[in-house]
This record gives sequence, C-alpha cells and structure tokens, in this order.
Amino acid sequence: MSMTDPIADMLTRIRNAISASFTSVDIPSSGLKIDIAKVLKSEGFIKNYKIIPDKCQGVIRIFFKLDEKGCHVIEGLKRVSKPGCRRYSKSDKVPKVLNGYGINILSTSKGVMADKQARRMNVGGEILCSVW
Repeated sequence: MSMTDPIADMLTRIRNAISASFTSVDIPSSGLKIDIAKVLKSEGFIKNYKIIPDKCQGVIRIFFKLDEKGCHVIEGLKRVSKPGCRRYSKSDKVPKVLNGYGINILSTSKGVMADKQARRMNVGGEILCSVW
C-alpha cells in the first residue's frame, strides 16, 4: 500500500521520537526528505543526519540536537501544504514562524530551502512545513 503523504509521515516520526526522548530516529529515504534534513541541519535544528542504504529505498537516520538543559531544540513541527490543499507563497509574502523564531521550509524552483534563504534569493514556492 502506498503512502499518501510521506512528508507528514516524516514529521510525525520526528515528533514522536522527540516526545519519547529519543536521540535519533530512522525514516524511509527519498530525495525530498533528504533535502528537508539538509535544511534542518543547516538551520541548526538537528545535529546531523546519515543516509543508510538497504535493499529497498534506504533509511535516513536523524540525530537530534539538544540544548544546554538537555531538551530537544525542535519544539514543534507542522505540515503546512497538504496533498489535498497545497499552500504557495510569493517571495515577499512568505509568512514568518513565531516572529522569526522558527522557519518555514519551502520547495522552490531553486530547490528546497528555508524561508530566509528564499526571501534573500527572491523566490517563492510551496510551503512544505514549519519548524520551531
């Protein structure tokens, strides 16, 4: 059986692993999920990620970043654009998450990037998710 929303599945796996106080989580791999993991690492929300090949599609292992108190840096994740209701935004209309405390991850014509980089490059696109 095929999965209708693999991005939502990725975010739910991360959310569940954080609530269970895990230090890492394994997610089935795809190109878009790897791009999202790259953005999360570049923005400082995760410590690292590793792509583990297997017989099928591979696995992405995401290692969570902890703050000085030992709490996870990621406080919340939300899927914005869904398969039934896509959300697009122009470069100057990309909303800020918690007044700049969090980020929106966008899929643009220049690739997957954070909202700050999209504003800098003056490109809009589909808002995949919000992270704070």
